[in-house]
Amino acid sequence: MKKNKISKNWIIKQRRDIYVKQSKIEGYRSRAVYKLKEINEKFKILKNGISIVDLGAAPGSWSQFISRNYKNYKTVSVDLNEIEKIKNVYHIKGDFTDELLQKKIIDYFGSKIDIVISDMAVNTTGNKNLDSMVTGELSVEALNFSTKTLKKHGIFVTKIFMGSSFNEIVKIAKKKFREVNVFKPQASRKDSKESFIICKFLR
Repeated sequence: MKKNKISKNWIIKQRRDIYVKQSKIEGYRSRAVYKLKEINEKFKILKNGISIVDLGAAPGSWSQFISRNYKNYKTVSVDLNEIEKIKNVYHIKGDFTDELLQKKIIDYFGSKIDIVISDMAVNTTGNKNLDSMVTGELSVEALNFSTKTLKKHGIFVTKIFMGSSFNEIVKIAKKKFREVNVFKPQASRKDSKESFIICKFLR
């Protein structure tokens, strides 16, 4: 399929998408906010007074949701791209996998944190197996970071794609956390292979 044909199909999907429409009405930067909202409703991961790292944050709707609905939180958003300022959110632009950037995150909090959330994914190539594998590697990086930085009762949430690395990532998560759930929000597109793993209580 030609690139311009794909672009037209994407535009049509966007116009019909109820979550896109809702995000515009409510003033959120992307439809992804409703994925976090569903995850939170089901697994109760957010509350007042928490410390949070938001990985792969651009354009910022997850951090926006936290900023609007919670008090006395401390949030760092991280992305390769700049993010328009969000109230009470400290943004770090750069590659999350860089050790110096990770140190910068840790130094900002000055102590162990409550939650790491990640909506990171690579720019898609069209090769679903390759996309799944590379995004899976990012998920494992985020998982390893969370085990170093979370409090004992901390929570880690990350996007993963169904594919060759899916079972391996869940297996690794279960070695690190006592409670691991896999969940696909209704806000995820039906043709998307994405799911999220919600991990609680470090071993």
